[in-house]
Amino acid sequence: MIIYNTTFHIDNDSHHEFIDYLKKEFIPQSLASGLLTRARLSRILSQHADEGESYSLQYHVNDNATLNEWITKEGQALQQSLVLKFKEKVVGFTTLLEEVELDD
Repeated sequence: MIIYNTTFHIDNDSHHEFIDYLKKEFIPQSLASGLLTRARLSRILSQHADEGESYSLQYHVNDNATLNEWITKEGQALQQSLVLKFKEKVVGFTTLLEEVELDD
């Protein structure tokens, strides 16, 4: 199982609007095709609040091929709409994680 993580940093003035956008538009659209599953949004606590807020948005995906299909068919357009909406107020980067089973 692959975890597709995007870390976002949003300025304080737009932070509530950003979270609302993620919950009502970005995440539902990301999950609509079924290629990504199990969305999880977490606030990152180690940042200085006066500089903005940081969030981790994670999805589960079966494999790299499925992730690449989602990025090509849907992800790039969704990311572009987010950037157009929030412009320089948000920055982000992605990380791919592989879940490690704890059971022997």
